Amino acid sequence: MIYFIGIKGTGMAALACILHDLDYEVMGSDLEKHFFTEEPLLERNIEIFPFDTKSIPDGSTVIIGNAFSEEFSEVKKARLNPTLRCYRYHEFLGEFMKGYTSFCIAGSHGKTTTTGMLAAMLNNAEPTGWLIGDGTGRIQPDTQNLIVEACEFRRHFLAYHPDYAVITNIEIDHVDYFKDETDYRRAYEEFSANVKKKLIVFYDDPEVRKCHFACPMITYGLSEDSEYQAKEIEEDTQGMQFTLYHFEQPLYRFTLPFVGRHLLWNSLAVIVVGLLKGLNCEQIERGLCDFHGVKRRFVVEEAGENIYIDDYAHHPTEVSITIDAARRRYPDRKLVAVFKPHRASRVYYFREQFKEALQKADQIFLLDFTSIDDHADGVDIDIHYLQEIIPGSIILSEDETGAHLLAKQAPAVFLFMSSKDIYHLAERVKQIEAEKK
Repeated sequence: MIYFIGIKGTGMAALACILHDLDYEVMGSDLEKHFFTEEPLLERNIEIFPFDTKSIPDGSTVIIGNAFSEEFSEVKKARLNPTLRCYRYHEFLGEFMKGYTSFCIAGSHGKTTTTGMLAAMLNNAEPTGWLIGDGTGRIQPDTQNLIVEACEFRRHFLAYHPDYAVITNIEIDHVDYFKDETDYRRAYEEFSANVKKKLIVFYDDPEVRKCHFACPMITYGLSEDSEYQAKEIEEDTQGMQFTLYHFEQPLYRFTLPFVGRHLLWNSLAVIVVGLLKGLNCEQIERGLCDFHGVKRRFVVEEAGENIYIDDYAHHPTEVSITIDAARRRYPDRKLVAVFKPHRASRVYYFREQFKEALQKADQIFLLDFTSIDDHADGVDIDIHYLQEIIPGSIILSEDETGAHLLAKQAPAVFLFMSSKDIYHLAERVKQIEAEKK
């Protein structure tokens, strides 16, 4: 029996699905509130209990979600039971990865999408499993490769020792933990020492260039000194084309159905991994075209005259990139940004960057936020702090009044951005619009 404390967490749900698919008996506990991550669990008939309502069976292996402190009641009970073997999520995953040719996708931004892209590409060529930070986990008994999204939060990715790793970028985040940019870069340098074969890094990022990595690396990007470089780039509202060069020698012209420069960067990382695995460019292109997105990353829905986009963006760079992608895809439409921050420390540290990013939209709505870590951060602010520095921004309530206020913006492209699930407002706006007809 494997029991998950916090089974609805994005990584936890994905890992639970993987272990279930390998015929382990799996169950877990969490809040009774609905999370998008629980759908795959329910499809597998994995039992989910409210916290503190189920006694963990003696002799079980217990996996503890990283969102829960050692003082959390279920964690304390599990630690005190001598028959249970307890692991933190990253500790268990680090051990589990040892049975496969493993790939870690790390970086401040783009981890989830790049992991999903790599999963689609490699799985097209040979049996591949994956654990993605959108709650998705897949594996088969004959799986050879395992792709894992590796988060730097509190240096948890140091529990992993992959064969290959990608670093998509290094821009400071989790400012409640990391002391400064130097400390943040050092974490990635420490992670590089765990990589057994090759590290693939995005060389357009100035922070990446400052690092001293401890294993052989391959660089990719648009910069002239990247080992693998995209040139002759053509982009429109339907996709992109570019020629891949290796040390100034053209290799192949790729045609991909993705919109947004960030997806070009992510594709380059995946292409390099594919070449390292011995795939040819035609195979890589075919596999990339099998990628149809991941949950809560620029998920587009069209309804009547409106377009609704759900995205996990919660860092100012992610917000900026997401709005840019929406602009490129819908250049002639009004763009309405609806943003709910995650942590007070992040809002305070990046206040000017959030202001600059959000002002790319035509109208800005802000939702109030709370975090279980806010008090520990030592930062006591609310959404008014951000609203006061962004001219014209409006604080929106997550209720019927807020939905009607949003509906007045129609027709528009509504862009919902948060690490929290705020898309329920879009569902209500769609109902209001339908009632008008």
